[in-house]
Amino acid sequence: MNRLTTPWGELRLTRFPEDPRDTLRAWDAADEYLLRHLHGTDGQPVDLSGTVVVMGDRWGALATALAAHRPVQITDSFLAQEATRANLARNGADAGAVRLLSTRDTPPDRIDVLLIRVPKSLALLEDQLHRLAPAVHENTVVIGTGRVTEIHTSTLRLFEQILGPTRTSLAVKKARLIFCTPDPAITRTGSPWPIGYELPADAGAGAGLTVVNHAGVFCADRLDIGTRFFLQHLPRHKGPERVVDLGCGNGVLGTAAALANPDAEVTFIDESHQAVDSARATFRANTGPDARAEFLVSDGLSAVPPASVDLVLNNPPFHSHHATTDTTARRMFSGARRALRPGGELWVIGNRHLGYHVRLRRLFGNCEVVASDPKFVVLRARR
Repeated sequence: MNRLTTPWGELRLTRFPEDPRDTLRAWDAADEYLLRHLHGTDGQPVDLSGTVVVMGDRWGALATALAAHRPVQITDSFLAQEATRANLARNGADAGAVRLLSTRDTPPDRIDVLLIRVPKSLALLEDQLHRLAPAVHENTVVIGTGRVTEIHTSTLRLFEQILGPTRTSLAVKKARLIFCTPDPAITRTGSPWPIGYELPADAGAGAGLTVVNHAGVFCADRLDIGTRFFLQHLPRHKGPERVVDLGCGNGVLGTAAALANPDAEVTFIDESHQAVDSARATFRANTGPDARAEFLVSDGLSAVPPASVDLVLNNPPFHSHHATTDTTARRMFSGARRALRPGGELWVIGNRHLGYHVRLRRLFGNCEVVASDPKFVVLRARR
């Protein structure tokens, strides 16, 4: 259990889903720095009586600490939303104290205090600043926060171009604050996202597909080499089957599987709202109006009934924000085993050095190398 001491008291916080083996905290020095500044520990307190919007709150630490001010939380992460709900309950706050919105939802019409936890993706920051800018007025207090390694010249340039003059604080415990003064004279423009491109001829089963990416989706402007390799070795199944593109990103794997087997029923799953909307757009761009698929923003396969799936395609992430961890992959593999029917298969693409074959053999009792090159390996485990 993480215990965060704030100017308003101590909070008990965890990530979601809660895992006693997970040593990563639900907050860091950037969250602490921002909360101290808002309270006025080192100067004048910030007036929080108006509409407070918290963008990019990673595990609900900021929203939980500010629950008394009934903030609006905007996040791309389903897991962050679930963590916020759990942390509010854990600390005795009203479940309705925080209004939870995704990055795809319509933001509030007016924002008086805008707090931004700088995301890992510069594109997502750009997209969200464009979406939030119409609600910002000349008296809006705009404060960003992040670790020193997360705040770059390009980060500050986006604040400058979209909202107004921007400066940074001194570093404290390797964290900084960003102070932006809204300039009403700046011409408001729409977000340049989403973007689309066509896959090249060497993309295997994905050759010629139109891919649509919303901001923040992995490799948004090109096909990453791991997915390219996976597309060259996708299973060639025919006939009715239920397929899950797990951690779907822009949905290119599931779309390629659907086109290769028109009798398949494909479900696209990701914890990112941006990703699931990208997958939906990619699927629609490449299939007829009558093509059907299911799109779920979810904690992995938790919403899928046991023993109901024939094939799971998975390109698991090995980062959680800036931390390297196999926690997500482990949970995806376990979820796949539960969701697969007897004889069903999990196909995984991964970097060779990650050693996924060891865990898959332990979990499924078998694991076969389908294809490999010096960097990647495609693995198959059968339920």
